[in-house]
Parts: sequence; structure tokens; C-alpha cells
Amino acid sequence: MNKKVRVIVSGFVLLVLLLSLGACSSKSSSGSAGGKNEIVFWNPFTGPDGKNMKAMVDAYNKTNPKYKVKNISLAEGDMYAKIPTVVNSKRNIPDLNIVHAERIKQFVDKDMLVPMDNYLSNYPDIKAENYIKAGWDIGSLNNKRYSVPLDVHSFVMYYNKDLVKKYAPNALDDNIVTYDEIKAAGEKAKKDKIIAMPVTWMKPTFLSVYSQMGGSITSDGTQPTLDTAKAADTLKLYNDMVKSGITNKDGQDAGQTFKAGKAIFYPEGIWMQNDVKSAKNLNWGMTNFPQLSDDKNKMVNWSSSHQFVLLKNPERDKKKTEGVMKFIDWVKDNSLPWAEAGQNPAALATLDNPDYQKMPQSFLVKDATEQKSLKIFDYKYNGYVSEQLDKIGNDTVFGKLDIHKALKSAQKTVEDKIAQDK
Repeated sequence: MNKKVRVIVSGFVLLVLLLSLGACSSKSSSGSAGGKNEIVFWNPFTGPDGKNMKAMVDAYNKTNPKYKVKNISLAEGDMYAKIPTVVNSKRNIPDLNIVHAERIKQFVDKDMLVPMDNYLSNYPDIKAENYIKAGWDIGSLNNKRYSVPLDVHSFVMYYNKDLVKKYAPNALDDNIVTYDEIKAAGEKAKKDKIIAMPVTWMKPTFLSVYSQMGGSITSDGTQPTLDTAKAADTLKLYNDMVKSGITNKDGQDAGQTFKAGKAIFYPEGIWMQNDVKSAKNLNWGMTNFPQLSDDKNKMVNWSSSHQFVLLKNPERDKKKTEGVMKFIDWVKDNSLPWAEAGQNPAALATLDNPDYQKMPQSFLVKDATEQKSLKIFDYKYNGYVSEQLDKIGNDTVFGKLDIHKALKSAQKTVEDKIAQDK
């Protein structure tokens, strides 16, 4: 190729490249990830419940709204990693997002969320009276509303009705199973190679028991309080049950153990009931998470809430955001498929549905005492605490880590991350 031809070709390539970059810049200039009449909706529903959310979005889109919803389910860790990146870059920001309730305070502090008040003025039915209190209250900060709840999901306990009848016949008379009753049932069942209860997800387990003991994960709303005597007693409670042989062994699948009829009780989320239903010939029920006391007024059922939020976008399309609110309003009255995924929808309209009333998880919202037991840990650094509890929980309970050393390390790690944030 001679010099003149090379110059012409190079110039042509450069022109194409510039035109391409210009097109890309034009396409993303609004900052939104979606098209003109499309609402991009990010959520962390990659499990079985993701199918239910997709079905809800599909049903909404069939109503022929001006702005159709594009459902994008991301792995939870990936989604939370992407959110600050897109907000800071001001590009490819989703029009609507679901985040866990515990994240809202930190997101507001980091100026990553937009208040919804102005948009909600056109939707008077999206108000406190129409939602479960635990889910609604957490979205209000500094007299502004930053979120609308989709659900309130809780960590409860499944039980094998046949094994309860045999080993703990009176444990469920008051719908509260205490740890003392669990231990007694486990000792009776040992001879039959049946365990009392497997060790499951230690984060909600720890938080529930720690709270029952009077512990708190923060002393002042900022500093964590993980390295305490009550925190150590919480982990020791489970470590002692492991040592006594009434739980599963390390590495043994908790869910399979219960579904195989080899465990009397099974602490898990209400969202896992479809998995429990898949077990053949399993006669099961659902009750409150294990308690230290049989006093109903002292009950703690760890809970969280998936919340609709608007990520900050300097060029947010107001008309499209009105379309977002229309979708949220529609969800309020059409959440039965979400209940069928095992969740407790936050909107009271669904809770009155006769089909919902028959669902096992509905007991948590049928009376004021149960609703009061739903505790959302809304510490703004809850994400950092959760990471550490997931890291040390099972290893301390199964004796791989020293409890006191692990809590001390967790405390320091959270403190260091908070310092970096500041």
C-alpha cells in the first residue's frame, strides 16, 4: 500500500471511529440505561423468586402502559457493586431499582438516591395506611420518602409435624419454640439418628438471637458493637448445640437433611417454602424463629424488606419517572404472585386476598404482636456487619474459629471500613 492510499484509509477509519463515538455519546447522554419508552428495572431476584417478578412485570406490560418495564435481575453482590459505579459515572443508570432496606440510610448519606415525594403526590394511595408498618417506616429519612416497600421478608422456622408430635409434642402449643424445647427434643431424637435443628444462615440467626439477648449491632447509630459478651454468648449457644450432637455436621446440607425427614426443625427464610414444598411425603409447617423466651412480646423475627428506589440521575426523565410510579402503584394492587414466591407483600391490599390468607407465611402479619416481632436492622453500616457475620458465623459455630478472636476481628474490620467511608 503506497503512502497516499495509507493516508486516505487512515482518514476514513478515523472518521468512522469519531462518528461511532458520537453515536455512543448521543445514545447515553440522558444517563439512563433504557430506551425512550422503556423503564430499566434492576433487582436482585436471581433465585426462584425471579420467575415470579418476571411474571409480574410481564403482566404489567400487557396492560399496554406508555412506558414498558424491562426486568433485569442481577446477582446481589454484582448489583451493589454496579450501583455506585453507574451513579458516579452518571451513565447507564437504571430508571428503577430494588435495594434491601438496610442499604437505604447509607445510600442517602452518600447522596445516591432521589426523594420520591414530588412524584408520589399523584399517587395518594401509596401511603403509610396501605402498607405494613415495618416496611413503610424505613423508607422515610429527614422528612423525605426515599423508597416504597415491595415486601417484608422474614427468617422463620419450618418444622416436621410428624417429628414434632414424636419428640416435642407440646412445643408448638403457643406457636413459639424455645431453644430449651429444641435442645430437649434433640436429646430425645438422638437414638433415632434424628437431629433437632441444622445450622443454617448465621447472619439472620445471629442478629435475631443477639437482639433477643438485649444486644445491638451499634451503640450510637455509627459505631458497631460486635465484640461484646452477648455477641459471644449468641455464637456459643449454637456452638454448644453443635458439640452436643443435636445439629447437622459441618458441610452437611441443612435443607436436604430437613427434606429427607432427618431434622425436627429448620430455620430458614419464608422465601424458601417452594423448596420445602418440593420434598416428597414431608408433612411440614411454619412458625416463628426460635426464641429464648416464650413471652410473645419479646419475640424477634429477623426481617428485611425489598424496597423500590430511584437512583440519583441529574438528567432523570420526569415523564419516564411518572411511568415508574405508575408501575409501583400497579404492584401495590397486584402482588399475589410475589406472595406465591413465599414472600409477604408489604401492600395491605394483597394481605386481604383469601388466597394469600391460606399461605403459611401470612401468620406473621395477621396480628399486631406478630407484626411487632418483625425487626429490620436498619443500621446504615449493616452491609459491612453482614459481610463479617457471613464470614465468621458458621466457622465459629463449628469450632473452626475462636469466638472471641473472630468477633474482635469483625469489629475492627467494620470500624476500618466505616473510617474509609468517612
